[in-house]
Amino acid sequence: MTCNKPLRFFYIFILLLVLVALSSNKVSAQTKLEGVIKGRDGAKIILQTTDSPKVIILLTDSTDVAQVQGALKARKKEMSMAALIPGLAIKVEGTYNEQNQLVAKTIRFKGNDLEQAQAIQAGLTETAQQAQQNKEDLEKQNAALAAQNAALKQQQEALTEQEKKVAANKAAIAAATARFGQLDDYYILDEVTVYFGNGKVTVDPKYNPQLIALAEKAKTMNGYMIQVKGYASASGSASLNQKLSEDRANNVTNILLQQGHVPLTNMLAPGAMGESHQIGKDNSAESEAENRRVVVRVLQNKGIAGV
Repeated sequence: MTCNKPLRFFYIFILLLVLVALSSNKVSAQTKLEGVIKGRDGAKIILQTTDSPKVIILLTDSTDVAQVQGALKARKKEMSMAALIPGLAIKVEGTYNEQNQLVAKTIRFKGNDLEQAQAIQAGLTETAQQAQQNKEDLEKQNAALAAQNAALKQQQEALTEQEKKVAANKAAIAAATARFGQLDDYYILDEVTVYFGNGKVTVDPKYNPQLIALAEKAKTMNGYMIQVKGYASASGSASLNQKLSEDRANNVTNILLQQGHVPLTNMLAPGAMGESHQIGKDNSAESEAENRRVVVRVLQNKGIAGV
């Protein structure tokens, strides 16, 4: 009996080592998540999954980003991190760090999901502009009513009526502000428009200082992203105009990356809008010239701005 005790202790020690090894392997195991991107802060992604409304995904230089292709999703196309935009459904594989952030090893998404996310972002940006304009118009109305109240202070009945109007307008302003705050997800902080000659895609050097200045201003803002969208006039075929808008957007993006030194993680994927969103309803030379453009915007995610 006495001779068996050391042997039993030895077996217990070996069992503990095995349990520790298994525990270590479990901690370092890869984690797989699926969800929708709700926001970007440079190298950080805010992911919403079925189990959590906010999972922080950390991008690194070695993160493998690709679009799956084919009927069986067996092929992949390497993609830039700039394609990871809000609204995109993704699959992430990686390991958690000490800050409970999932350090992404691979990120995969489908091509039609990317197209849908880009379309959503385009619509939200335009809606945000309209909501901002409505808010400003309502604020002007409110200021005018306040001035009328000051002028009608000595006429009690008129003052009471004016106060009712002011209250109604304040409610309208609050409602517009609430709607604007729910627009997924960006404040537009600055904007530059670059115009092109007919059939041209080369950026006129006169725009370089404006683009570099916009890039420098963006770098002073927390959680900024830069959006580049190219457009074309309605002259010519739709396929040619789509290609022109794409080349124009890519050339402007290269200036921001190479001369403005904007990190790739802070660039949204360039958008080629073709002959959509025409300015003006006529086919005059002036309208055609205004439509041959690239619009560059500095955006800030509302969720990140509030953190």
